[in-house]
Amino acid sequence: MDPQAKKTALRAISYGLVVLTATDGENYAAGGTNWLTQASFEPPLVVAGVKADSGSAAIIETTGVFAVNILGADQLDIGKAFFRPTSVEGALINGHDFELGPATGSPLLVECAYWFEARVTDTVRRGDHTVFVAEVVEAGVRDDSVAPLLLRDTGMNYGG
Repeated sequence: MDPQAKKTALRAISYGLVVLTATDGENYAAGGTNWLTQASFEPPLVVAGVKADSGSAAIIETTGVFAVNILGADQLDIGKAFFRPTSVEGALINGHDFELGPATGSPLLVECAYWFEARVTDTVRRGDHTVFVAEVVEAGVRDDSVAPLLLRDTGMNYGG
């Protein structure tokens, strides 16, 4: 296989850029994520690929829950705040206001127009990312006029 062709072809897959969050009540994890997709209508299932050696993966493995905060098209600056280690100070996570989700207690970024909480049903540990299949157990919309941020529009890429 031509490594460059593989990389280019895989990077052509369309993704959004979201912030995946989790907590075990003491430790917090919040990271920019793009490997996320819906996989079923009934029950509502999503699939998230999370770097296997990350704090996010460790907390999700322990608690079995996480939240997804969907960034708006003009929120790349918020997204970039979650490509560094997680820090929590009061009601701020990486400098952004959050509240705890009603179903799982996972952090929800109040600046994001859309969010959902999910409970893991299956885990696939293979390669450098752990794949979590999870059922959406709660969701919220703060502003349905917001277009989501697409990874392709950021000039960044993750894949290949």
